[in-house]
Amino acid sequence: MSAEKTVLAVLGTRPEAIKLSPLVLAGKQRKQFDFLVCNTGQHRQMSDQVLDLFGLQADFDLDVMRAEQTLTGITVDILTRMQDCLDRCRPDWVVVQGDTTTSFAAALAAFYRKIPVAHVEAGLRTGNIYAPWPEEMNRRLVSELATLHFPPTQSAAENLLREGIAPDRMLVTGNTGIDALKGLVKRLADDAMLRDRAANLLNAAGLKTGSWSQGRPYVLVTCHRRESFGAGLEAICTAVLRLANRFPGYDFIYPVHPNPRVRETVNRLLATGIANVQLIEPLEYLPFVRLMAEAELILTDSGGVQEEAPSLGKRVVVLRDETERTEGLETGLIRLAGTDPEKVVGFALDALEGRWPLADSADVYGDGRASERIIDAIAAHSPL
Repeated sequence: MSAEKTVLAVLGTRPEAIKLSPLVLAGKQRKQFDFLVCNTGQHRQMSDQVLDLFGLQADFDLDVMRAEQTLTGITVDILTRMQDCLDRCRPDWVVVQGDTTTSFAAALAAFYRKIPVAHVEAGLRTGNIYAPWPEEMNRRLVSELATLHFPPTQSAAENLLREGIAPDRMLVTGNTGIDALKGLVKRLADDAMLRDRAANLLNAAGLKTGSWSQGRPYVLVTCHRRESFGAGLEAICTAVLRLANRFPGYDFIYPVHPNPRVRETVNRLLATGIANVQLIEPLEYLPFVRLMAEAELILTDSGGVQEEAPSLGKRVVVLRDETERTEGLETGLIRLAGTDPEKVVGFALDALEGRWPLADSADVYGDGRASERIIDAIAAHSPL
């Protein structure tokens, strides 16, 4: 007997792969679904690594990424190549996640075919279309295209209600990224071979062994958003240098994003021979979770890290002027610094000198069951 509904989950970046993998796994457990995966290849290597970690493979590969490709080029390529993918699998639903160029272009391609779209992690807003850029506009446009909306929090749902989305078309589910995190943390605790795999990947990325395996404390740094390119990233690097000089007993570990503009700035300003600044290669999700779980402090502009850190009880300095994830601020574990070196250094001093105490972990972004709720909602909703 054929499946009742064919569902196509479209991803292209590492965050999308992380947050959609638990959903795909949950969907594959249901007999009424034929759950398929399309990888646009927007971030080829990083998304493939995540799928492999979760035991998944893409059923369709759009292979869109090219060197120095513009946002326009990526969007056009995804729209064009999605046509063949949709013709071949004829899905009843297309599922997209978040706010990437992949999610926007895939939702638009589905809309052109009158295929209903389910939007995971819907309703996040800063109110500024250029912060984050282009993500804020991407997610607003996906909200216009979607049939079902799955906001992770009540505040995200309220954003959608203000924009005129009907309550019966949305469900607050929690964040599927927390499903992925909780599952992986449990696997790391239970599986010595997986812990060794994470350690080997950290070493292969260039991390000095003593930094994390022999009790030496460290601060984890990540920064990759487009709005930080240029002066913003330079200011962040300045703050890291000041902190590294102030705290020689701490390592400052920075997995540097592969974007050439990020690498040029970071290498120019931080690859200066300071012993306790470690610039390493981009990390797969598995070693990154292990590194994050043992960090004293995290400096980041990542939305996903803002969600994950409260569940791990970690303090985070957010390197953005605005955040759409305001619930984390209320836990006391997250502070918003922007790219101002004085604020970044000041908040870090509070953490490392004992004025910003650790708090209990807080599951403000989910309880690990978001994927099941989303699958239930799609199963209950008849396609258009």
